[in-house]
Amino acid sequence: MRLTSHPIDTAALRSALVRTTDGAVVVFEGIVRDHHEGRAVSHLEYEAYGSMAEREIETILESIHTKYPGVAVEIRHRTGSLRIGEIAVAIVAVASHRAEAFAVCREVIDRVKETVPIWKKEYGPDGERWVGWQGEEAGKTNA
Repeated sequence: MRLTSHPIDTAALRSALVRTTDGAVVVFEGIVRDHHEGRAVSHLEYEAYGSMAEREIETILESIHTKYPGVAVEIRHRTGSLRIGEIAVAIVAVASHRAEAFAVCREVIDRVKETVPIWKKEYGPDGERWVGWQGEEAGKTNA
């Protein structure tokens, strides 16, 4: 499963992917920060439409493998409540050369943000709010 309620271990993801033929490993970690758009954030909650999210992630990875043969890539995305500093999403891309590994990592995170049904709720001193896939407010701020 690529969605998890447990902390993400990027070192384990990396170890599972690296091969002796690879010369580049790119690791992206999306970390929960204490602010967003000028607003203090105390913690986040992620919700996902599980089966649909898993299928969409599989579709993304299949298209990456077609476009970039030989590149190994893996993704994990947290669900549930996350504290400041925790990893919300991790992508590991392994390739023979750095250009491919960087391109894959960037394409995967962009597509995840655009198409995977995962929603984020921010909590702060002025209430809570849902944040849309593109970082825009998706609902009212509750004060």
